[in-house]
Amino acid sequence: MPSDLKPANIPVILLYNVDPDWKQEEKEEVISLSKQLGNALIDVGHPTVLVSIEDDDIASRLTSFDPLKYIVFNWCESLPGANHSEWLVAKKLEMLGFTFTGANSEALALAQDKYRVKIILHEAGVPTPAWKTFNHPEPNDWNKFPAIVKPVNEHCSEGITPDSVVMTPKELEKMITIIIDQYKQPVLVEDFIDGREFHVTVWGNDRLEMLPPAEMDFSFFKNVKDRLCTYESKFVAGTDHYEKIATLLPAPLNDREMKVLEKVCKDAYRVIGCRDYARLDVRYRDDIFYVLDVNPNADISFDASMACAAEIAGFSYGQMGSHIVKLAAKRHPIWGKKLKI
Repeated sequence: MPSDLKPANIPVILLYNVDPDWKQEEKEEVISLSKQLGNALIDVGHPTVLVSIEDDDIASRLTSFDPLKYIVFNWCESLPGANHSEWLVAKKLEMLGFTFTGANSEALALAQDKYRVKIILHEAGVPTPAWKTFNHPEPNDWNKFPAIVKPVNEHCSEGITPDSVVMTPKELEKMITIIIDQYKQPVLVEDFIDGREFHVTVWGNDRLEMLPPAEMDFSFFKNVKDRLCTYESKFVAGTDHYEKIATLLPAPLNDREMKVLEKVCKDAYRVIGCRDYARLDVRYRDDIFYVLDVNPNADISFDASMACAAEIAGFSYGQMGSHIVKLAAKRHPIWGKKLKI
């Protein structure tokens, strides 16, 4: 009969990236956040070593570690100097034979492409806003307004401002031109769901669990163009979007709404191939929950939505990290046979 392993029996390599081209304060912030997670894992019993990567040579940084004796906690956003490369970190770990937390390289590569994600969600019957992609600024066949215009391969609200919400064909054409010129990639145009927004964490593998969802409260903003999570809302302190969007956690949903939201999010989690944990952005309009985005490499900083949701569910920061480690350890060739999780 499998027995639950104690954290002391599962050593962890906390792998994080520091780009040499970042500003010093950016480097210090990432190092500080990594130490917070590392210390939290140590506090709950996991022997933990922090390893930073500053180039694409992950193999040399991990050469002294035996894959049979460690779980890698993959906290990398990308390879330094290489945009859209979070999937490549996972690929290198796979090639080195390490068991690691979070999604595999295939799911991470998929999630980077909003167009492919939309196709898969739609084909699986998961509600997602109507959409179309454009490679040129001539959206003659788009007639749903308000609409929202996004770069197809960016995350963390990169490229999202109040001007991303467009009300007329003329505004749409202008924003498509701006995005193509700035990001040199196709543009995703969606029906803008002017309704309630939820950030939802799901974790697990064979058995999935939805943590208490958070609702973004846009009631301060009267203009429809302001009722969204922009880049500023996440990264630019002092702006209205950063300061005035309130977070309601847990979200005020009735039992029926909670069950529907849970099903939609779990369905999306599975069809995108998420593993261990993910965060989903969802909007609610006319009694339908629409999945906007699926992030299988979500921010797990101590003050991010996932950690806050886990705390509401009764997990300390270290316990949350340990739970993720154990989910990954279930795939480990040795420890996997001893875990009940």
